Amino acid sequence: MALTIKIGIIREGKIPNDARTPLTPQQCKTVKNNFPQVEIAVQPSAVRCFKDEEFVEQGIALQEDLSDCDILLGVKEVPVSDLIAGKTYLFFSHTIKKQPYNRNLLRAVLEKNIRLIDYEVITDDHGVRLIAFGYYAGIVGAHNGMWTYGKRTGLFELPRMYACHDYAAVKNIYQKTLLPAVKIAVTGSGRVAKGAMDNLTAMGILKVSPEMFLHRTFDHPVFTQVKSEHYVCRKSDGGFEKEEFHQHGDLYESAFHPYTQVADIFVNCIYYDKKAPMFFTVNEMQSPDFKIQVIADITCDIMPGSSVPSTIRASKIADPVYGFNPVTNAECAAFDNNGIDMMAIDNLPSELPRDASAFFGEQLITNVLPELIKGRNSAAIVRGMIAENGKLGQHFMYLEDYANIY
Repeated sequence: MALTIKIGIIREGKIPNDARTPLTPQQCKTVKNNFPQVEIAVQPSAVRCFKDEEFVEQGIALQEDLSDCDILLGVKEVPVSDLIAGKTYLFFSHTIKKQPYNRNLLRAVLEKNIRLIDYEVITDDHGVRLIAFGYYAGIVGAHNGMWTYGKRTGLFELPRMYACHDYAAVKNIYQKTLLPAVKIAVTGSGRVAKGAMDNLTAMGILKVSPEMFLHRTFDHPVFTQVKSEHYVCRKSDGGFEKEEFHQHGDLYESAFHPYTQVADIFVNCIYYDKKAPMFFTVNEMQSPDFKIQVIADITCDIMPGSSVPSTIRASKIADPVYGFNPVTNAECAAFDNNGIDMMAIDNLPSELPRDASAFFGEQLITNVLPELIKGRNSAAIVRGMIAENGKLGQHFMYLEDYANIY
């Protein structure tokens, strides 16, 4: 790379608009102060959670045309019409699972000789992600699950997070809210699950063991963490080995059934491999023993290929819940007693854009920017490189049929 690197922060173009930014105004100033070889320009935006003036106040230039930048940073997928040929982009492309709705985006990246680095696959030598919004997805997803339950039952009220200035304001509301004796099952053990559990704790909800959750009743709200060793077992003998499950999920079957009989709310935070079993089937959802009323599917993989068979589509921040009727195996109205309420928003951190952006930017400065400066000498950047010079990156050749390259 050149001795001086110019980074451009792009205006988010995906519809519906996303208010997040990869770096806050203060963080842009921090980069300029700590990395003298880096110059930053920001494309003006009317929807970004930080106003253009806030960047100017920190000495950051506004620039509509970013064609002179070496690296362009965004958050969500960039519309094909906005892509600048020959540039290096960092954003969440949502292509690594061969998502059909982004096939044309990957094709355009290859046709335009764009170097695409996807945040989702920038990892260290042990495969641990260096940057993610997942923690805030968990925070917002848990909140929305409780908000949905409150709307469904009428037992309490919570505001939507996007209507609050920041997370501190939300937590202040929690202190004044009396919650019923609801039982919540949280699946997963990563960043998303941690965010969900931290937020449930902030609501004053007590964490209990899976055993207590399954076999005791409570006069106050509780949640439990359901890890993979609790929700699956080996088909052959009922055993469990974590590494085997991660590599050969097809050898396992669901053991989640007991939780469906006692949980009111299911908050799904796992990373799902299609080879693994679903938590339950639509037929099982028809049983009178199935007690779950609200599913907050933060994972939000859409059927087919979802761990939750009622996640038939994503919902949006403006319309967060839809119903699913297991008898008809079809969508129904939200908050309908014949259905189970599905909260499946696919851009949850956007509801707390200022907090989520600051959280993300800290990781970007600490973990990713030094690697970007190294360029191709960084193994982390190479691992995250989906495309370069019209070709797929070395770790993404499996996308060849998806991109339809001949």
